[in-house]
Amino acid sequence: MPVLNPPPSAAVRFSARRWRVVLLALGSVVLALVLLGLFFPWDWLRGPVNRYVSERTGRTFEITRRLDVKLGRTVTVLADGVEFANPSWARDPYLVKAESAEFDIRLWPLLRGQVILPRISLKQPLLGLQIMPDGRRTWALGKDTSDTGTVPVIDQLLVDQGVLHYLAQAQGADIKTEFGIAGSSPDQDPAKAGAQDLPLSFKAKGSWKKEAFVAEGRTGSVLQLSGTQTHPFPVEVKASAGRTSLQAKGSIGNLGALDGLDVKFDLKGRTLADLYNLLKVVLPDTPPYALRGHLGKQGEVWKVGAIQGRLGESDLSGDLAYDTSGALSLLSGKLQSKSLDFDDLAPLIGVPTGGSRTTTKTVAKAGSSSAAKQVQPAGKVLPAATLDFDRLKTMDADVWFKAVQVRNSRAFPLDSINTHINLKGGVLQLDPLDLGLAGGRLAGLIRIDANTKPAAVQARLEARLLQLNQLFPRIERTEGSLGKLNGRIDLAGRGNSGAQILGSSSGTVALLMGRGEVSNILLEFMGLDGGEIIKFLAGGDRNVRLRCAAAAFDVKQGLMSSRAILLDTSDTVINGNGEISLADETLDLILYPQPKDVSILSLRSPLRIGGTFSRPSAGPDKGALAGRAGIALLLGAINPLLALAATVETGPGKDADCERVLAQASPVKPPEKPGAATPAPSTK
Repeated sequence: MPVLNPPPSAAVRFSARRWRVVLLALGSVVLALVLLGLFFPWDWLRGPVNRYVSERTGRTFEITRRLDVKLGRTVTVLADGVEFANPSWARDPYLVKAESAEFDIRLWPLLRGQVILPRISLKQPLLGLQIMPDGRRTWALGKDTSDTGTVPVIDQLLVDQGVLHYLAQAQGADIKTEFGIAGSSPDQDPAKAGAQDLPLSFKAKGSWKKEAFVAEGRTGSVLQLSGTQTHPFPVEVKASAGRTSLQAKGSIGNLGALDGLDVKFDLKGRTLADLYNLLKVVLPDTPPYALRGHLGKQGEVWKVGAIQGRLGESDLSGDLAYDTSGALSLLSGKLQSKSLDFDDLAPLIGVPTGGSRTTTKTVAKAGSSSAAKQVQPAGKVLPAATLDFDRLKTMDADVWFKAVQVRNSRAFPLDSINTHINLKGGVLQLDPLDLGLAGGRLAGLIRIDANTKPAAVQARLEARLLQLNQLFPRIERTEGSLGKLNGRIDLAGRGNSGAQILGSSSGTVALLMGRGEVSNILLEFMGLDGGEIIKFLAGGDRNVRLRCAAAAFDVKQGLMSSRAILLDTSDTVINGNGEISLADETLDLILYPQPKDVSILSLRSPLRIGGTFSRPSAGPDKGALAGRAGIALLLGAINPLLALAATVETGPGKDADCERVLAQASPVKPPEKPGAATPAPSTK
């Protein structure tokens, strides 16, 4: 019969015995290593470790009392009494001085010279962190402290109580922070220490961006400094820097990069422009504000959502995102104000809000962000406050802004705002810009190039159907309409204030008004002698009915030179010429009547308008008689007004046909100097 289970050969039996011996030997070695790791007197190595770390870092390192180690893929080191000195250039003597330290360190990266600490726990530490403008930092562990490759990677930090001093000259930061576990401080009431998930309290005091800084709050006992944490740790904070204060409550996933930030906030301050100094975010000058919303951060993108609050007497809402991943950070989003107070907008365009226009100029303190602090010079009307255009080069923006209603705009009858704010590479464009103004619209674009010094500014705007009575809202209402004003503005100038830009500007300006009235009260409101001008324009003493009024100016270096000035009243056609200086804010215009009734003409002489923007004057020009007077109204100068009349609705009725009035206007030559021969009428 066959043998079903033959006995193993001698060779097989020998091989099995050999493997059992090998496995037993390996097990014995592992057991010996485990026992060695458990019972090895690691404290014997304290001296060699102290010397080795000191030599590698170039500064004193010492474990003063006891060293213990737990082996594994991640090695755990326990040290009682730790003193790690700072470099000689640092202000604080120690980087770390603690009663005890326990930290995990990954072995394999350490063999490659990289220090990765998944967890570090410090008891009663004193921490001195300092970074210099040249990149040297105290927490870089190599002899070259500017080498970021020697900075250890710390994932989690546990602190019971202690003190952290942070010093960064480039950031204007010098902050001392004290930590404490709930109930650990003798003067702390454990019953008021807060929820169990916020056991670590902190108080900070010092300066940030060279502004006084204070903060206090609570957080979880385990702080995630880097890496990814499945469960972000909670945080509550109240902080203020200068006149800006913040309250926030929520959670953070990564404290080092503020990644995974998810908090609700309340922010208050003097002006949003102050945030540039604190956060390098370019925002406009505003009145005092109070805003709340939701702040989050993922990667390089900050998101501020559900914004609600007030700027001065105006409301504000919307959503913004701030992306720091590019060469220039990008601010994008949408903002809206249902009711915007004009005084809250004034600082943005350099118009003072608290000072009189007749006061002497006060120079703002260096570094001030508020243009409103710069009081208007005496006797000047155009805004002279300096605007900081250099900030436009520090970031990009793509923001839509809408103000549904603008209130209290008596000095500038603005009704609404709708614009796209596009900032790229130091060039700001408001395009499209659509303003509700005096019952009509002012639309077009404004472009500011901050890459030149001074800034180059261009404005291309078209006015449609502006109501004259709303442009001057404080005059008495009359029974008839006061007319609708249309115009085109195409100007380019350079400067850092509204006055500088207009005073250096070049381009063209054209204005056109259809049927309406000019009243004595209106002219007196404008600062002119209303009764004298009404007598010049017509025989009455209160209102003058206009069929059409038009003016075109060439502008060169702030000097507006007339191409055409025309007023067609019920009984007179008035031509005019002259200059307006935007640089000096002066007027020099003269108007010449041409009769529809010769009997009226004999009673009038040319009218001269002079003075300044703040104190204009008007009166008869006694140097010439109206019968011999005239102005060159060349058809070439009328053409731009004809083009404007063809594109706008100037008013109801036949008399409002400005296009026909302009086309029928007869060009005449200007008066000659006394004693000169009078040339023949132009045939052009």
